[in-house]
Amino acid sequence: MRGTVLYGPGDIRFEESETPKIIEATDAVIRMAATCVCGSDLWPYRGLQPIKGPTPMGHEYCGFVEEVGSAVKSVKPGQFVIGSFATSDNTCPHCQYGYQSSCMRREFITRAQAPVLRVPLADGTLVRTPGVPSEALVPSLLTTSDVLGTGWFAADGANVKPGSTVVVVGDGAVGLLAVLSAKQMGAERIIAMSRHESRQKLAREFGATDIVNERGDEGIARVKDLTKGIGADSVLECVGTQESMMQAIRCARPGGFVSYVGVPHRVELDGTELFFTHVHLHGGPAPVRRYLPQLIHLVLNDKINPGKVFDLTLRLDQVAEGYRAMDERRAIKALLRP
Repeated sequence: MRGTVLYGPGDIRFEESETPKIIEATDAVIRMAATCVCGSDLWPYRGLQPIKGPTPMGHEYCGFVEEVGSAVKSVKPGQFVIGSFATSDNTCPHCQYGYQSSCMRREFITRAQAPVLRVPLADGTLVRTPGVPSEALVPSLLTTSDVLGTGWFAADGANVKPGSTVVVVGDGAVGLLAVLSAKQMGAERIIAMSRHESRQKLAREFGATDIVNERGDEGIARVKDLTKGIGADSVLECVGTQESMMQAIRCARPGGFVSYVGVPHRVELDGTELFFTHVHLHGGPAPVRRYLPQLIHLVLNDKINPGKVFDLTLRLDQVAEGYRAMDERRAIKALLRP
């Protein structure tokens, strides 16, 4: 089997690697229907997140179960399944509170940009669909594995309610699907902060009512202007930089909610400033497993079409071009077909 390996900044290779097999009785092995490149993959690709030697890549996946360990009961060979980027037993105290991405037995999926994947803790991690979905639905189902689940957590964590005013900071796939999620949760006004025409168009398709092109202090001032000087009820930070975090906090009204789901890189908060904002902060790795059944249901019943975030489709062996296209912002998100 061949799989995707990052050797260093800008150096992605699709090369021979060991074919996954059952190691623990709780494992499953699945054959990919589709995988993709994530915005978070670009951090190490750009050299902004260190790696220790050649690193297998990929954490978004859906496909068919090929084999299960002797202890696996919830899925069986032949079934179509989707799983989170973080494995979970779905039974530990953290999982029971709804934070499966902090499961006491958690492992992070890191080898999904390949034709076959081993998934630990299969019973608690994988969710099967009722029957085999159509090819047309596969891209949307794939988003539930991470970017839609993360966008949904952003909206949920920022307490989006019917009638609320929401700001989304970030116009990558997660930010765009945070717009979609806020719309599904009943937000009345959704302000998407974006400078890119194609992304602005998709944000509006997903439910954005306003677009703010400005960033930093100018962007904050524009949001305050749009909200009559008050600020937003909910702000969803979907990038992970110092600028995006401060932009999010300063766009919120006193007592408002800020979620942060972009993987933070060199983000530092001033305690005194934060103290006087009166904002609620909540974020972290999205507990995708909590939302998977609901999101799969919405996709299968044609309530949402999150697969629109894929604007580039490539063969899996063309994965390096997927990274380049996203890094150069020629693509929002690259879908990879084995």
